[in-house]
Amino acid sequence: MADSGALPAGFGELEVLAVGTVLLVEALTGLCLNGLTILSFCKTPELRTPTHLLVLSLAVADTGISLNALVAAISSLLRRWPYGPDGCQAHGFQGFATALASICSSAALAWGRYHHYCTRGQLAWNTAISLVLCVWLSSVFWAALPLLGWGRYDYEPLGTCCTLDYSRVDRNFTSYLFTMAFFNFFLPLLITLVSYRLMEQKLKKPGHLQVPALIAKAAPTINAIHYALGGDMVHGGLWQCLSPQRSQPDRAR
Repeated sequence: MADSGALPAGFGELEVLAVGTVLLVEALTGLCLNGLTILSFCKTPELRTPTHLLVLSLAVADTGISLNALVAAISSLLRRWPYGPDGCQAHGFQGFATALASICSSAALAWGRYHHYCTRGQLAWNTAISLVLCVWLSSVFWAALPLLGWGRYDYEPLGTCCTLDYSRVDRNFTSYLFTMAFFNFFLPLLITLVSYRLMEQKLKKPGHLQVPALIAKAAPTINAIHYALGGDMVHGGLWQCLSPQRSQPDRAR
């Protein structure tokens, strides 16, 4: 998109403002909720477990998505992309890398829950660390390939943020898209479905599977509520972080 203040073709003033406002709300909400998750992990020793390391990885990834959404929100409210072509490539890479890390961290967390509830064995630190390293190295690798010529980052239709150029239908992009999707969408989804299905059968609790939602930039808020704020991070770490004065007397008793 040009650096002028002109509206992108096909969009009105109200539409651009609405997109920017929604992105801003999602970004700030995701930053706050995932920031609390990260803070609770760092400040509460009892939460520093291998399983919670997987939650931390998810929170860090979702924080990255929220930061990416914040840049997109500011650009939308400015009605232009002010960071140039190099900024577009950096924005696309950062957003895609953290999105892939979020998806793969959700799958790792699903497997971690299966391991905890079904094998009754404690997840080892070296296993958790290896999983986190695998998630992030794989995500950076796949997100870097468009920068090297396999696939391509470009402006989204609104022209105020950058992502994969899905409008291309040539063999280069199609081969990248299907290969990347297999390793970063279908495999994580399969791991998540199988893990929760096995948990459901093992624990004999009927109901719907808890498949993590993959809803673009709203995912950080959903993940924070589902995995961190809905679990013992709220009951333990967050309360201690937000109310340190009260936690001291409680410990003394």
